[in-house]
Amino acid sequence: MDQLALLFVLLLGAVVSVPVGDRLRLPAPVLMTLLGIVLALLEFVPNVDIPPDLILPLLLPPLLYAAVRRTSWRQFTANVRPIFLLAVALVFVTMVCVAAVAHAIVPGLPLAAALALGALVAPPDPVAATAVAGQLGLPRRLVSILEGEGLFNDVTAIVLYHVAIAAAVSGTFSPWEAGGQLVLSAVVAVAVGLTLGWGANKLMDVLGDATLQISLTLLVPYASYVLAEELHGSGVLAVLTTALFLAEYASDPDDVLTRLAGHTFWDIVDTLVTGVAFGLIGLELHNAIRTASGRWGELLGWSAAVVGVVVLVRLAWLLPATWLTKRLHARRDYDEEIPTSWRETVVMWWAGMRGVASVALALAIPLETESGAPFPNRDEIVFVAFGVIMATLVLQGLSLPWLVRRLGVRADTAQEQEFERALAVRAAKAAKRRLREIEEVEELPDELSERMLRRASDIGWRISPELGEDERREGHEQRARRVRRVRRIEGEMLSAARHEVLAARSEVGADPEVVDRVLRQLDVRSLR
Repeated sequence: MDQLALLFVLLLGAVVSVPVGDRLRLPAPVLMTLLGIVLALLEFVPNVDIPPDLILPLLLPPLLYAAVRRTSWRQFTANVRPIFLLAVALVFVTMVCVAAVAHAIVPGLPLAAALALGALVAPPDPVAATAVAGQLGLPRRLVSILEGEGLFNDVTAIVLYHVAIAAAVSGTFSPWEAGGQLVLSAVVAVAVGLTLGWGANKLMDVLGDATLQISLTLLVPYASYVLAEELHGSGVLAVLTTALFLAEYASDPDDVLTRLAGHTFWDIVDTLVTGVAFGLIGLELHNAIRTASGRWGELLGWSAAVVGVVVLVRLAWLLPATWLTKRLHARRDYDEEIPTSWRETVVMWWAGMRGVASVALALAIPLETESGAPFPNRDEIVFVAFGVIMATLVLQGLSLPWLVRRLGVRADTAQEQEFERALAVRAAKAAKRRLREIEEVEELPDELSERMLRRASDIGWRISPELGEDERREGHEQRARRVRRVRRIEGEMLSAARHEVLAARSEVGADPEVVDRVLRQLDVRSLR
């Protein structure tokens, strides 16, 4: 098996793992990691030959962009305090605790190298948290905090990692320089993200075509990441800033085709890239086995100690952090999405899985220092990092669904339904308001005006059938049955038309482009 065949296997596994995970009620990323482990144990499967410094630039931008599409600036601002406590403060505390333990138990491990280990295992993976939380039906406030933590903690961890690596390579360290680097990295990233977001938004208006606009959204995250890194900023934060800007300002409510096609496209990208990323994590077992040759007991003991630190520090931090956030929340007059019980706090604790970023940072550790000497304890650091990733991703990922069911932490469906009804009312009122505006400038026959008014009400009832009084609801249900019947008949007619047009594609003298253009018009008509 060569590298290309291995890539195809991972892509196929990414597709198949989704329905299998749904059937087994297990997260697809965890299944892909297990697939990677199985492949790594097969002799005919080659080692992954991807330069470590390309893993983050290739995988993170599309994954981060896809994750941001599911959130909003409002959700981030509502959770800014808990996200800060998790994505910045907790990453720093975890790094320090891991470094102290590793420095104490690993013979000859310098403090700077121990800090690098702490930085690369500190951030929970945003893709794993989003994928797992999204499948478990957790309360939206927990999903929002986990997504926000996962999206922003890589910014802190990667900067701290680079500072620690620089100290280990050069032998010097300045805390003031490290703090300045963190601030400068954030400022540059935000500037790059906003600039590219604004430019991409303007360019989308120029492009017009849905295919070109969606293609641009694939290029923009990579451009944002690379440009920020070239300017010594945080590529991760730049991608997040660009994605949040585009999600806020680049959405045209009337561009239905681009929105539908864009959602489908990014669902495909998210599924495939996530599968490949977590498959690569499992495949890195090759390197761990080679490193541990003859030293399994010693290395596994160090890994277990670091895993214990990572897991316990998160729990010890979450309990007081949740209490503090609640106290601050009680003094505010606005609603903030925070955990409301110890059960939700336990779920947040157990959802702290490590993943793609940790693997990439571990593999990117330089081979030598500035003096030409080997990087201190590089093999041991890589093995321990891999042990932390496997323990948190596989063990916690496999047991998290059971834990959620056991604790009974579920989304508040009644609140979601109430919000859906409120949106349905707003949509119907907006339609009626627009109808009145049209009637002021156009003279509509009474029959047409009454019909349009019913259709405006139908907009809300179709979204939320519970709206309206019993007799009005009964009348609506009768009309809805008639509409469904009409749509069924019209759907069958459109299906016959599509079959006829497709049959013409194979006829002599038929122009495939014309056939596809007509078929596209029929497809758009079917969506209405």
